[in-house]
Amino acid sequence: MNTSAFNPLRAKNPVAHCIALALALPGAALAQDADNQNSKAEQDYFEQIIVTGTASGTAMRKVDASYASTSLSEDQIKKLAPKATVDLFKAVPGVWAESSGGVSGANVFVRGFPGGGDAPFLTVQLQGVPVFQPPTLSFLENSTLFRVDETVSFMDALRGGPNAVVSNGQPGLTTNFLLKEGGESLEGKIKYTTSDYDLQRIDGVLSGKLADDLYFMAGGYVQQSSGLRDAGFNSEKGQQFTLNITKVLDNGKINLFTRITDDHGAWYLPTPLVDGVDNSFTQLGTLNRQGTIQYGADGKSESFDFGEGRGWDGAITGGSINLELGNGWTFVDRFAYTSGDADTLGLVPQGSPVSLSSVADNGSSATGAVTGETYAGDTLVQQIGRWVVRKDIEAFTNDLAFTKTGDRFEATLGLYTSDYSANDWWSLGNQAYHVVAQGGEALTGIDCNDNADSCSWNYDINSTGDGQTQAFYGAFEYQFTDALSGDIGIRRENHEIHYTVDEGLDGVITKAVDYDKSDTAWTVGINWQFERDMGLFARASEGSKMPYFDDFRDNWGAYQSGEDLIAEVTQYELGYKLARANFNVYATGFFNEVKGDTFVRRPGDPAEILTNEAYGVEIDAAYFNDSGFSINLNATIQDTEITESPANEGNEAQRQPGWQLRLTPSYDFDVGEYYATLYGTLSAVDDRFANNENTVVLDGYEKLDVGFVISNGDGLKLELAVQNLTDEDALTEGDPRNPTAPNGRFIMPRNATLSVSYEFY
Repeated sequence: MNTSAFNPLRAKNPVAHCIALALALPGAALAQDADNQNSKAEQDYFEQIIVTGTASGTAMRKVDASYASTSLSEDQIKKLAPKATVDLFKAVPGVWAESSGGVSGANVFVRGFPGGGDAPFLTVQLQGVPVFQPPTLSFLENSTLFRVDETVSFMDALRGGPNAVVSNGQPGLTTNFLLKEGGESLEGKIKYTTSDYDLQRIDGVLSGKLADDLYFMAGGYVQQSSGLRDAGFNSEKGQQFTLNITKVLDNGKINLFTRITDDHGAWYLPTPLVDGVDNSFTQLGTLNRQGTIQYGADGKSESFDFGEGRGWDGAITGGSINLELGNGWTFVDRFAYTSGDADTLGLVPQGSPVSLSSVADNGSSATGAVTGETYAGDTLVQQIGRWVVRKDIEAFTNDLAFTKTGDRFEATLGLYTSDYSANDWWSLGNQAYHVVAQGGEALTGIDCNDNADSCSWNYDINSTGDGQTQAFYGAFEYQFTDALSGDIGIRRENHEIHYTVDEGLDGVITKAVDYDKSDTAWTVGINWQFERDMGLFARASEGSKMPYFDDFRDNWGAYQSGEDLIAEVTQYELGYKLARANFNVYATGFFNEVKGDTFVRRPGDPAEILTNEAYGVEIDAAYFNDSGFSINLNATIQDTEITESPANEGNEAQRQPGWQLRLTPSYDFDVGEYYATLYGTLSAVDDRFANNENTVVLDGYEKLDVGFVISNGDGLKLELAVQNLTDEDALTEGDPRNPTAPNGRFIMPRNATLSVSYEFY
């Protein structure tokens, strides 16, 4: 390859070329042997390439970008050993990600933006297209719809910056996962993984050439386990298959993919903070996984398997067309169709644990509903709600852009459209007293349990929602001098929601919404690249968080009074970037204001409308030397304040630490004829408040993960990863539905995974 002629901004397909670019740009260790582990590690840190955030959809060097972005290579993803997709986001500065709920249903916070849970300021893309237009619906956030496996090439994570203008207009965090593509030779990999929690998993991937200029990649996995918190049965199970077809044209590339997933896991919830309960505790077990609930006006009874947990049974199918039209014009069209079920079933704590004698009918004992065992009056019991959420979603999204590139400018015009729907059936509540024990059973001899109407809180709905988002966007970048450039972007978005709700499951529509609003977002940036590998940037942007289906139900009074329910997000950023041959440093200062956001503690409760401000610094740095040693640092220091609220003005935003850091050293070395890597990650987190009232403090903590990889030159590799080595009992949240109750959700307990793989090429 003629490296001097390769321009990332003119790549026919940035997805295909970004890995090649990392190898080809001047300054990388070109002379070193491809099998040399030092060269491989250096490529991770030097000349990093990003493909997310540009309106034209083209790739560029990270050090040239005028916004904050983090990229994770395939090797870096593996070192994080993610149990859930959201685990990868912990490596992104400015992001607080909680994966303590299991494989699905993450909580993700960005740069001090307000939130009570889920991930309202997160968009997940696959091949540059959002997997679902609404970032968050009740009981569904984007990361639930995506599973990491061997078919993933790498991930980009863009925060702030041009986010408000490109893609679906997400002003917070956009993560983009790119699939592997086939090449001229047949390559493949098969991998077996087991663990100390009885994981059994097989991964496989195969890629190669189908015909001249036509390539394929196919892969997936099948897995099952009893879960990181042992439920006594296979509470996590699933499979996934991905096919990616690439056709290279004389003037571009066409890509088509499909990804079919059926994967779910137990929904881990806050547990009572009492003696005998630690980070391995779960309410779910063989004695209570099946339960009967009553719902609707006629009190209909139905049994469910709560071992289904949370997950995704569906498919995402799409592709892209990238064409060089000549005379400086390019055309990019990216599209995806998403359809499937994202259900949630779980055992949700209600209030504090109490002594059985205080609730038993006879004041002294009660009987196990399954075992028939008699439990004494001093037994701790707690109300557990049997919650059932059925959610059927569908979306078609298309994002096309024309770009004209001149000697000193680049101009893009684009059209983004997304049609989407969500049909929900809920029955929340259905409480009954259960024994506080691993998989503790329900009891008889308690009026609340034996007569469901006596103490149960229920919120039952049947809803249907359809939406359409359409946006025209434009971007213009101009190179004033060799070192100084500026860009501006604007987006005009129209947002329609049609939504009806039957609250009570009695066939009566209690809420009906016909919403049609438009909003304008913009971004302005300037980049001073005073050396080839060093620069400064400044950026201002304004975007919005549009309301989706649940926002109208939760803010019904505000909607009826004429409020537009649009949360306005204003951001300012100042960044420094440096990328040398063996180290890089990216530091970004930020200030933001989110005005008009809403927080609802529990479905059916009134909403709190607030304004939130935050400022801070993000640091993303790495160092590598010729001896095989490398170290990564990402850190965030921030201060948040609720500046407008009915009751919490002046308080800090809930659930977000004032500082956090992750330090990841790694050492590559030879063991005879084998190559080995020893690595670890130390995470440290500040105290946080569990609620906006700032009355409950979650203590800071430190967590240590370690790993070891050894491979030979013939494709055989062994990988060992141990997470939470010291078995830290830290909390990610209190009880979000009742902050005064002594309940909390622990980080995952110590766990170890072992993988053996064989790769051929």
